[in-house]
Amino acid sequence: METLQLTVEVDTLIRTLLLGFLGFLLSMLITPVYTTLAYKGQWWKKPRTTATTGEKATVFAKLHGEKHKRLIPTMAGGIAVAAVAIVTLAFNLDRSQTWLPLAAFVGAAGIGLLDDIINLKGSNGALEKVRLSAKMKLLLTTLVALVGGWFFYYKLGVDTIHIPITGTDLAIGWLIIPLFVLVVVATANAVNISDGLDGLAGGLTTTAFGIYAIIAALQGNFGIAGFCMTIVGALLSYTWFNIHPARFFMGDVGSFALGTALGVVAMLTDTVLILPIIGILFVAEAGSSAIQILSKKLRNGKKIFKIAPIHHHFEASGWPETKVTMRFWILGQVAGVLGLIVFLLGKYL
Repeated sequence: METLQLTVEVDTLIRTLLLGFLGFLLSMLITPVYTTLAYKGQWWKKPRTTATTGEKATVFAKLHGEKHKRLIPTMAGGIAVAAVAIVTLAFNLDRSQTWLPLAAFVGAAGIGLLDDIINLKGSNGALEKVRLSAKMKLLLTTLVALVGGWFFYYKLGVDTIHIPITGTDLAIGWLIIPLFVLVVVATANAVNISDGLDGLAGGLTTTAFGIYAIIAALQGNFGIAGFCMTIVGALLSYTWFNIHPARFFMGDVGSFALGTALGVVAMLTDTVLILPIIGILFVAEAGSSAIQILSKKLRNGKKIFKIAPIHHHFEASGWPETKVTMRFWILGQVAGVLGLIVFLLGKYL
């Protein structure tokens, strides 16, 4: 058994933690600006009216129809995107550690922002014909991931993946690029799907990035650790306002950015096979939606869940929204600790 010995200069540790504080502080300062613009521009979240497979979303309307009688603005994820970008550009820009996650974070945010704007303005006529389809969003996200995968392989020179527990590295050469794309696109969409209850996505992603900050710090990758802490700080600010009853919603601009960055961080820390453990709730959310769609198509419309993704299924089963959110938070935290244990087992045993 190896002994874990980590020597960290106090100023490095303070700097990493300070980045998180700056992310929180800047997000708090930007929030009133966003709120003013959102209410002036009437960026109201439109309730879901149809299911993914096309039929009317009657169960969702029953669960959340009353909530959406309030005018609740969306695109608040842009606050976190702006705060993280500013803090990273000013204090934590490093070619080998933060260029890639920051670029992917902002690039994915741009895709989400475009979709949010079209959804807000499309009903006015001019943008209705160019509404982003699921296939188009997938294509654009894939393009961002492809550029990131190219940089990961050709500029950073990474061509191996670490196998947990065994402590071995598997060389896969250029195949690291399609793996990078798969991981980033899947994580981006999984986080996007999880953004359906007040505080849910914010709490889950805060835990995931917090765990990755620890992993990166243990590896000595303090640039990545600082980037993750900046996101944690920004998310704590966002979640302050998003817990039930939500003052605003994240929107695709936030969920796509966070999911993409989480996938990139997993690749950079060589923990791609641990990501499904740390993000098990994201896996469950995306998996439940996929299972529901397949069931409807293959079983003449019959459903497995009362409604998908699975957080809505628990709501439909009688759990209050706040109970679902907080229990998912707890499960996410337990999964994060388990993922950290698996990481340590593979590195130090």
